[in-house]
Amino acid sequence: MNRQNVTRENYQTYVWFRQAAERGDAYAQFNLGLMYKKGECIERDYANAFKWLRQAALQGLAFAQNHLGALYYNGRGVEKSDPEAAYWFRHAAEQGDASAQQNLGQMYRKGRGVEQNHEMALAWFYRAAEQSVATAQNLLAECYLYGHGAGVNYPLAMAWFRKAAVQGEPQAQLNLGMMYKRGQGVEASDAQALCWFRQAAAQGDPVAQRQLGVAYSEALGVRADPLRAVAWLQRAGDQGDKDAQFHLGVILSGGQGVEQDEARALGWHLRAAEQGHVAAQYNLGSMYANGRGVGRDEQRALEWYRRAADQGAANAQFNLGVIFANGQGAPKDDVMAAHWYQQAAEQGDASAQNNLGVMFASGQGVARDDAMAVYWYTQAAEQGHALAQYNLGTMYDGGRGVARDTVRSYMWMLLAAEGGDEAAGANKSIVARRLSPSQIGSAMDLTRQWQVTHAGAAAGPPRPC
Repeated sequence: MNRQNVTRENYQTYVWFRQAAERGDAYAQFNLGLMYKKGECIERDYANAFKWLRQAALQGLAFAQNHLGALYYNGRGVEKSDPEAAYWFRHAAEQGDASAQQNLGQMYRKGRGVEQNHEMALAWFYRAAEQSVATAQNLLAECYLYGHGAGVNYPLAMAWFRKAAVQGEPQAQLNLGMMYKRGQGVEASDAQALCWFRQAAAQGDPVAQRQLGVAYSEALGVRADPLRAVAWLQRAGDQGDKDAQFHLGVILSGGQGVEQDEARALGWHLRAAEQGHVAAQYNLGSMYANGRGVGRDEQRALEWYRRAADQGAANAQFNLGVIFANGQGAPKDDVMAAHWYQQAAEQGDASAQNNLGVMFASGQGVARDDAMAVYWYTQAAEQGHALAQYNLGTMYDGGRGVARDTVRSYMWMLLAAEGGDEAAGANKSIVARRLSPSQIGSAMDLTRQWQVTHAGAAAGPPRPC
């Protein structure tokens, strides 16, 4: 035992508990076990903590049974065992120990040591919540919020969140703020949300701090204040909140109300990206590709685009297609280009759909297939992609992959020209010369119909890498 800096009074307390514990006093055994578990007055020793807590637990002391369950749960002083943890939590919970009731509810919620059962989890959370345990009240409210163990019930969720929140439970304050922000069971109110976010943020909750930062950045329930936004986002980011790190990177990169600082933006994007934040990985790839905040590095750009692409980011998949198609940062590889274009195209990326159509039309990286080219051009053209509309027009004009239809060819040329495609502007008159006045009228009617049914569709030209 290390008695350095330990007062004589504390040492005497330990001695008394030890003597009483050895005589079989359950409360002394519990307190001695707790001293070993927490390292109070003596060096922390989980093996001894387990020994004494077990002796007290076997005598039926609920407090000891709950702490013994926690040792089994975390594998401290004894081999980790979820069934043993659940066994001791249950013994304590059935005696009315609120902490054990919450712990047993968590076991049922997670399916650890017992078969997962949300109804049982809710029942145990309720018993602990009725004893005013704020964390249990928050967990009970989450059951009602998400419909775990009972139907979704926003009023009950809000009532229990509020009970916990007024006791100072930060997770409940955050959850209450999110209900106000989303308008779940209550009229949406950014101001009310902000009130609860502030309380949780003041206690150090990183998600609440991030929400505050976003509110100040986007003027949600409060006047825009970029400096406060950065301050709160940085607090959350310093705690490892990847979404806050990403938001900081965006603000600093764009100079949104603060001095633009691409180097700092790169650092925050890097921290978020290393935690798997997809948008940060994409932005990092873009910064390396374009030399923003760092020296241009095509290899690093490729690395970050690939990491985002592997997580399903269509914009990163498109950029990988461009890299392999052009041989920028990687050897030119049409097969890989087609692969990544297809990944993005299947997610609805119009530029990727157009580029994939080009590859099918020319037989680059894939077997030439005019019908597939028409299919992908059509997918992009229907989204308002001007170049795809022009390409589709040429397919109709030449009867490639689709029955020749000069009227529809002219329609797509008109739409592409209005979308700013220069080739369509130059070539639509050539197509028009082969049409009668009535056919031109039909093409104009089709164009107007398309514009009415696709109001707002304007995907534009291919994005640069």
